[in-house]
Amino acid sequence: MRKQERAERTRRALIHSAAAAFDEYGYASSRVSGISARAGVSTGAFHFHFEDKESLAAAVESEAREALLTITRCADSSDEPALQVLADASHAMVSRLRSDPVVRAGFRLSCDVSAAATRPDLRRQWQDFVRRQLVRAGSEGALAEGVAPQDAATVITASTTGLEVLGRGDQEWLSREAVTAFWRLLLPRLAAAHVVGRLDPAGSDVEGAWRAPGASLEERSSTVA
Repeated sequence: MRKQERAERTRRALIHSAAAAFDEYGYASSRVSGISARAGVSTGAFHFHFEDKESLAAAVESEAREALLTITRCADSSDEPALQVLADASHAMVSRLRSDPVVRAGFRLSCDVSAAATRPDLRRQWQDFVRRQLVRAGSEGALAEGVAPQDAATVITASTTGLEVLGRGDQEWLSREAVTAFWRLLLPRLAAAHVVGRLDPAGSDVEGAWRAPGASLEERSSTVA
């Protein structure tokens, strides 16, 4: 393996080891020594790639942000009705939360006061996307009478990001069935009568097309030579 490839593998192993630790224990309780050991590298190798735990957490959040951006950019370019796009994107986000510790750790770090120095706010990023789609739904005449986009954005953001918090203790909250149940309950109140029958609360093929690229944690954290 070439030196540059080896260095990149080491860096990525550290990022994904840190994500697993932050996801499981939180930022404050995770230690550089444990993260390094989990990645199969020395603490010296850690400090070659990252100044400290804070800079490593920033790298985790950055990768999580890119994963979420992949979903929302794909959604923003979709030709589907805005409310269907919103349902599909929420399925895609929850699917990624279920399968990827980096994304879960990114969301957790976003609200971890002990990691406040790190930058991206994934919940705000998601909220902005939800608001954009609801404004578009309003311009399509797809919102029920009396539904204000900002009010709906508050409810949807709180509910969908709340699944991530609940999912820390029980991954059933991050199931496709849980997201489908949410939209099945909400869409008849949210969507205009002439639209609601054409919307699918179970989403479209979100397991593949709308997921950010990347291997599994096990593949990305394989032994570093």
